[in-house]
Amino acid sequence: MSDKIAKLSIGNDSWELPIQTGVIGPDVIDIASMYKQTGKFTYDPGFTSTASCESKITYIDGDLGTLLYRGYPIEQLAEHGDFLETCYLLLYGELPTPAQKTDFDLRVTRHTMLHEQMQTLYRGFRRDAHPMAIMVGVVGALSAFYHDSTDISDPHQRMIASLRMVAKMPTIAAMAYKYSIGQPFVYPKNEMDYASNFLNMCFAVPAEQYKVNPVLARAMDRIFTLHADHEQNASTSTVRLAGSSGANPFACIAAGIACLWGPAHGGANEAALNMLHEIGSVENIPEYIRRAKDKNDPFRLMGFGHRVYKNYDPRARIMQKTCHEVLNELGIKDDPALEVAMELEKIALNDEYFVSKKLYPNIDFYSGITLRALGFPAEMFTVLFSVARTVGWIAQWKEMVEDPSQKIGRPRQLYTGSDKRDYVTIGQR
Repeated sequence: MSDKIAKLSIGNDSWELPIQTGVIGPDVIDIASMYKQTGKFTYDPGFTSTASCESKITYIDGDLGTLLYRGYPIEQLAEHGDFLETCYLLLYGELPTPAQKTDFDLRVTRHTMLHEQMQTLYRGFRRDAHPMAIMVGVVGALSAFYHDSTDISDPHQRMIASLRMVAKMPTIAAMAYKYSIGQPFVYPKNEMDYASNFLNMCFAVPAEQYKVNPVLARAMDRIFTLHADHEQNASTSTVRLAGSSGANPFACIAAGIACLWGPAHGGANEAALNMLHEIGSVENIPEYIRRAKDKNDPFRLMGFGHRVYKNYDPRARIMQKTCHEVLNELGIKDDPALEVAMELEKIALNDEYFVSKKLYPNIDFYSGITLRALGFPAEMFTVLFSVARTVGWIAQWKEMVEDPSQKIGRPRQLYTGSDKRDYVTIGQR
C-alpha cells in the first residue's frame, strides 16, 4: 500500500482516491469507492486500464518483454526446469525441493486416468466434432464424476481438484484427438513423464509399439511451460469471473476453455500457420509485405506483435529454438513454411515499418510450425494450449477463492439504449 493519493476533480468538486503500489509494475489508482463518493463509474472497454484483482502469480512487462512466473523469468524455467516443476511453482508459490518434486510428480501421475464411464461422453459427439467442442463438454462434465472435490470452501478439496485438472487434462485432450480421427483411446502409463505420456496417448496405437522420441517430448514439455500462465488474459479473467460466483473448479475451467477457443486468443498459432501456407514461398513475401502495410488491404501478418508485449515476446526466442530442434530431429530441412517464417522474421526485425510499430514475432509465429511437425493437425493447436494453460487457470482460481477481499464479478456499463417508455398494446402499434 502506498501513501500517495490521486485527486479526481469534476467541476467544483474533488475527491481523493488512494494509490496502491505493487512489488513491480505501475501504480494503481484504487477506484473501489469512487461510485459511492462521486456517483460516477469509469468507462474502460476491454478493461485494458483496470486491475480486476491482486495477484502474486504472474507478472508481465510488455515494454521490456518480461514474463515472470512467481518472480522467475520464463526463459530460465523453460530452459532448466520441466513443466511439472512449473506447475508446482504456480500452485504453491515456490520451486519444489527434490523430495517435493518427486511427491508432486507421483501425485499428478496417479490422477491421470479418467473415470471409465466418461468414454460414453466422447461417443455422444459426432466424429467430425471439433476437439475444442469436446474439451468444453468433457471438462464441464468432470464435476458430475468427481463429487469429492467440488466444495470450494474446503482447502483439501481445492488441492485435489487442482491436481486432478493438471493430471487429467492431457488424457482428456488425447482422447478428444483419438476420437476425432477414429482411433481407439490409449490409456496413460505411470512410468512415463508428463509430456511423453501425452504424446504416447496421442500417437500410439494397439497394433504396434510406439516409442516416444525424447527430443520431441522435451519440446512438448517446453511448449507446455511457455503457455502455463499469462497473467489476466481473456480466458484467465473468464475463469476468475466464473469462480467469483462460487462455481465449482471444473465448470470454471470449462468456461476458460470456451474463451480460449476464440481465434483472437488461443487460435492465433493456427492463424499464423495458415498465413505462412497462404504466402507459400519466399518469392511471394514482398507482395504480402506490401499488402500488410496497406491500410486498405484486409490482409494482416499473423504472429507478429502482441496486445501486451511492445517488445520481443520473451517466449518467442525459446519457441524459435525449440522449433529448430524439432525440425532437425525429424530431418525436416526444406520446410516451405519455415523458410517463409525465417525470412518474415528477418524483415520484421529490420524493416522500419515493423520496427516503428514494434511488430515483433510472438510465440504463435513459431508454435504452429512446431506443433505441425510434432504431428498435430491445426484443430488440435488450441487444445494443446488449454492443456498447458490449465495449471495457470487453476492457480489463478485458487488464489481468487482464497482472497478474502474477492467479490462476485459485476462490471458496470454505459447505457446508450432507449430512455424509459410506456408499453403500447399490439393493436395500437
